[in-house]
Amino acid sequence: MGSQAIDVIMGNPNLKAVGLAAGTNWRTVLRQAKILGIRKVALSNESAAREANRNKNAMGLENLEVFFGQEGLCQIASLPEADTVLHAIPGFEGIRPLLASLHGGKQVALTGKESLVSAGELIRPFLEQGPNSIIPVDSEHSAIFQCLRGENRLDIDHIILTASGGAFRDLGLAELERIGPDDALKHPTWKMGPKVTVDSATLFNKTLEVMEAHYLFGIGYDKIKVTIHRESIVHSLVTFKDGSTMAQLGRPDMRLPIAYALNYPERQGGVTLPLGPALGTLTFHEPDFERFPCLGLGYEAGRIGGTAPCVLSMADEIVVREFLAGRVPFTKIYIILKTVLDRYQPKSPDSVEILEQEALWAESETRKTIHMIMGR
Repeated sequence: MGSQAIDVIMGNPNLKAVGLAAGTNWRTVLRQAKILGIRKVALSNESAAREANRNKNAMGLENLEVFFGQEGLCQIASLPEADTVLHAIPGFEGIRPLLASLHGGKQVALTGKESLVSAGELIRPFLEQGPNSIIPVDSEHSAIFQCLRGENRLDIDHIILTASGGAFRDLGLAELERIGPDDALKHPTWKMGPKVTVDSATLFNKTLEVMEAHYLFGIGYDKIKVTIHRESIVHSLVTFKDGSTMAQLGRPDMRLPIAYALNYPERQGGVTLPLGPALGTLTFHEPDFERFPCLGLGYEAGRIGGTAPCVLSMADEIVVREFLAGRVPFTKIYIILKTVLDRYQPKSPDSVEILEQEALWAESETRKTIHMIMGR
């Protein structure tokens, strides 16, 4: 996501990057800081930050300031010289930086959906103050945002999130028993990070997006639908109360929603090739909840409310990590997540501290559940 955002920035002289943040890849951060003329970076990993500091002079970056940890990420997320902050931190780690940006009055281009899902009740007041405080970058939510531009949201009948179906959309239940991490990382249309690619294969990614849409657009869960659209050309649709439906189409290229968010309310020219007049066949069909039951978990956790979405999101982080390490089979992912959610008693999400406390519970309970189900 960061590399594609840099492509967009380099292609527009009106955009200037003033800060960068990453996890552990200090070499890439130093190289990108050099290219963009950036003087402030943060790495979530302290040892990586030390390496960046040790090597910055050799890169000609003597004046570069290097921050680290959650405090460092929050500093970059709320730089006074920044107007817009692109948030692409996956998982629970992105919550505090996201809130730092919002409290700092920044316009947020958001693709770190776990942060919004986990802290939705803390973020809701910012969305109520101004619906443009967060410009979604997920292709589906960017599509909905674009379809709603200039429309009265009270006129919405329902929204439809499109899903490619992931790497296993054509496999039967018996075949799903035999797949492994390498299979799950072969997405048919999008090139993404490992966690989101696995989540796409289970359709848990769509579970997160259902909850994300609920918060972003203030829409009830009964008005959020999902359809499988394997071509990934129609990025989502909005149906209005008069029966008309609007859709946003484009190539499956994340630079499009990134550019839309960074340039909002303007559009940047030449981001990617437009669609030709002969689109070919576009297909849509209902998702199979039997083969991909994870999709239903978002509706369940969202309706429970409170801290339930946070716990479900954290549980998925742990399960996906264990699946990628070869310690959990693909078909056990849903069983583990459902077990954890069923055992959970939600609390009121009144502070980040409560969310962090409940996330620790989710991590511990998920590991216990894995041991129980896997017989270890």
